[in-house]
Amino acid sequence: MTDRTVMHIDMNAFFASVEQQANPELRGKPIAVVGGHGRTVITTSSYEARAKGVKTGMAIWEGKRACPDLIFVVGHNKKYTHTSAKINGIFRDYTPEVEAFSIDESWLDITHSLSIFSSAENIAHLIKARIRRQFGITCSIGIAPNKLLAKLASDMQKPDGLTIIVPENVSRILERMPIKALCGIGKKMERHLNMMSIYTCGELGRCDEARLTRKFGIIGKRLKDMGQGIDNSPVIPFADEGGVKSVGHSSTLERDIDDPAEIQRFLLQLSEMVGSRARRYNVSGKTIHLYVRYADFFSSWGKQTTLKNYINLSDDIYRTALGILNTVELEQPVRLLGISLSNLKHQAEQLPLFEDERKKLFATQAMDTINDRFGKMSVTFGSLIPGKEKQGHM
Repeated sequence: MTDRTVMHIDMNAFFASVEQQANPELRGKPIAVVGGHGRTVITTSSYEARAKGVKTGMAIWEGKRACPDLIFVVGHNKKYTHTSAKINGIFRDYTPEVEAFSIDESWLDITHSLSIFSSAENIAHLIKARIRRQFGITCSIGIAPNKLLAKLASDMQKPDGLTIIVPENVSRILERMPIKALCGIGKKMERHLNMMSIYTCGELGRCDEARLTRKFGIIGKRLKDMGQGIDNSPVIPFADEGGVKSVGHSSTLERDIDDPAEIQRFLLQLSEMVGSRARRYNVSGKTIHLYVRYADFFSSWGKQTTLKNYINLSDDIYRTALGILNTVELEQPVRLLGISLSNLKHQAEQLPLFEDERKKLFATQAMDTINDRFGKMSVTFGSLIPGKEKQGHM
């Protein structure tokens, strides 16, 4: 375990709670937030509705069958985004190291704040009180030595919970914990692990690393670490008020898509846009952030990874973003995709050592020169040309 204290904060039934506070007539009643424009999937529901069996992802008719007195509310994305930004502003009063995981979840590294606020538990109570007082809503907080365990802890007591996992209790807590409780293990990964007779985190942590690597490749070691509660990934602000620079681009798709090849094609296009801008600014970065918004318009997630080396070539950005995407099982068709490159440094004018890398750089520079002169995408990757069968590959 690294000597850190990380907090994960999860807003309880966020969209529904915001709507109930905005309209006092909805308080204490079973409500479900749905999208507009004919989108009939329940985005989230209040705890009153959940108690009657209403679940995220249900069709409207299914929700009504589970709870006949269910009240449907069309969601307001700008309202939720605004509230989320304000809440993250509260977090930054306690630490500058705030990483937004999604619109209603954030990690905070409070290691260096403990001497100021006396304890992690005290910081949690202060944040809870301010959110309740300012917005009238609640959150569940997990505190642990790393991001993985902090998120696990925040899920253990809902709503309005506070769970602290200390290093000496990690093994005991994980021993019988279902593997699906770990962030990053979706339904598909759970099925594959179950086929290996791995059902609990304890079993995953004890599994032979070579066996996991044979089955899952390079993420085998990561899976074993997860089963043991090991996670050394830092809390990295996507963008903070201190002006951390990043190069990014996002695009709302003309229609919702769920075809993997089509999603990869859009991912490649975004990677080329981000890479082109980074090279124009003469910067490279180590952190790639992928953002996905689902078809219901409100559900979304963001994940990022930090590399050992700095990159700005579109190929490298794409493959890193695709690697992130492949760790998640998409729950719905995709409405919006976004990629950003951060943790930047100015690129030194130095040619790569190896010939293959030099050829790649020269080809990229040639593409940039032509596109700058004749317009964006004048020259592009073959897989971005309409009608190509192998979409999403260089």
